[in-house]
Amino acid sequence: MSDNPKEAYILAAGMGSRLRPYTDKVPKPMVKVWGCPIIDRSLDALAAVGVEKCVVNTHYKADVLHRNLASRTEPEIIISHEEGALLDTGGGIAAVKDEFDAPFYVLNGDAVWEDAPAQNLLSSLAEQWDSEKMDILIVLQPVETMKLTEGVGDYDIDENGRAIRSKDKSGAYMFTSLRINAPHIFDNAPQGAFSYLQLLDEAQARGRLYALVNDGMFHHISTPADLEAVNNIVQGRGSA
Repeated sequence: MSDNPKEAYILAAGMGSRLRPYTDKVPKPMVKVWGCPIIDRSLDALAAVGVEKCVVNTHYKADVLHRNLASRTEPEIIISHEEGALLDTGGGIAAVKDEFDAPFYVLNGDAVWEDAPAQNLLSSLAEQWDSEKMDILIVLQPVETMKLTEGVGDYDIDENGRAIRSKDKSGAYMFTSLRINAPHIFDNAPQGAFSYLQLLDEAQARGRLYALVNDGMFHHISTPADLEAVNNIVQGRGSA
C-alpha cells in the first residue's frame, strides 16, 4: 500500500465486566492507561498516520464515551450505537460496511501497544498490506514477550507469512486486534450478530490471511491486575 488507510473502525461496545470496578462508571475504552483514556491513545495514533474518519461502535455507558468523542476534532468520528443486543465483533462492522470503500484499520477499543524504537506499528501495517494477495493482515505479538499481561497463543505463522489459527491456543503469537481488512470480506456477511473470527477463518481458508509481527509491546488488559501492572511501568515509556 502506497499510503496509510484513511479510515478506521474501533470496537468499543463491550461491557468490560472483568475489569470492574474500573468499568463500573465508564466503558472499558475510557479507562485510563498512563493518564489517558485508552481510546484516545488509539485515536491519536490513527490521526498521526493520516486516518481521517473513524467509526466507533458504542453500547455500555455510551453517554460517557459519546461526550468524550464529541470533544475530538480529528479524526472525524462516526458513532454506530448498538441500542439493543450487541452485534459482536463481526456484526458491528458489517452494520456500517457502506462507510468503507477501501482497505481500513480495525482495532479493539481496549488495544494498548507500544511502538518499537524507530517504528510506527500502524504505518508498518500499511506498508506490508497487499490487496493482490491479502483479505486481512493482522498484527501478532510473540507470546514470549508478554511480560506484564497474559499472552494467549492464538496463531502461528507459516513460511510465507500467512497466519494459521491455533485452535488449542498453543500458538507462538497472540492476536493484538490491530488489523487492516478489505471491505469486500463483509459482502456476504450474516445479518445481525456474528464473530469476526468467522471472517478470519474464511480468509485463512482462502490463503489470504497474513500476519505482521509487532517488534514493540502489546498489553492485554482484561483484569484490574492487568491494568495496574501496565500503569505501574514508567508512564509514557512508549506510544500507542
